[in-house]
Amino acid sequence: MALKDSGGFIALALAMLLLLSYSIPPLRNGIGAAMDLVLGPLLSTGVPFYIVILILSAFTGLSTSLIQKYTIDYELMQEVQQRTKEFQREYREAQLSGDEKRIKKLDAKRDRMMKDQLEMSRQQFKPMAYIMLISIPIFLWLLFRLPALSGSTITFPFLGEKALGEAAVWIVPAWIFWYLISSLALSQVIRKSLNIGGI
Repeated sequence: MALKDSGGFIALALAMLLLLSYSIPPLRNGIGAAMDLVLGPLLSTGVPFYIVILILSAFTGLSTSLIQKYTIDYELMQEVQQRTKEFQREYREAQLSGDEKRIKKLDAKRDRMMKDQLEMSRQQFKPMAYIMLISIPIFLWLLFRLPALSGSTITFPFLGEKALGEAAVWIVPAWIFWYLISSLALSQVIRKSLNIGGI
């Protein structure tokens, strides 16, 4: 168990370092250049950048879903959520009826419920480090490659054609907006096909 926790701590520390690298241009460009050795061939085949973003969002969606599938106990989560709903219903009934004895009994039960909810929150947080280790380098590579693709565009329904760096929705650049849409849509399909519950 201690080994498992130390592995999670190391992954979280590395993820935080990667996140910090976003604000340090030499580090950000270094990671982008290193990732270019692996992902650069995708662009050299002539595949449009928006298709590359689609492929990468499918990859991150799949890896995220698999990490969550094997690190989160969805049965426990559903059980805790069900117990919480029942507790809230019981507590509301006790308050409405003015049953002080029952309220005291439920207050003692609340401590156990809080521990369960804390464990559930910890389980949801745990995979974030591993997910960040995969997604941040990809994101930094996209940023690294973006200046060379300034003439590329994406056509959105209702929004029309947008340059990759142009704001598509509010201040969100078109390439990030496309990445988010692709990632959310593909993640739902992947989660459904892997039978992964919702968070």
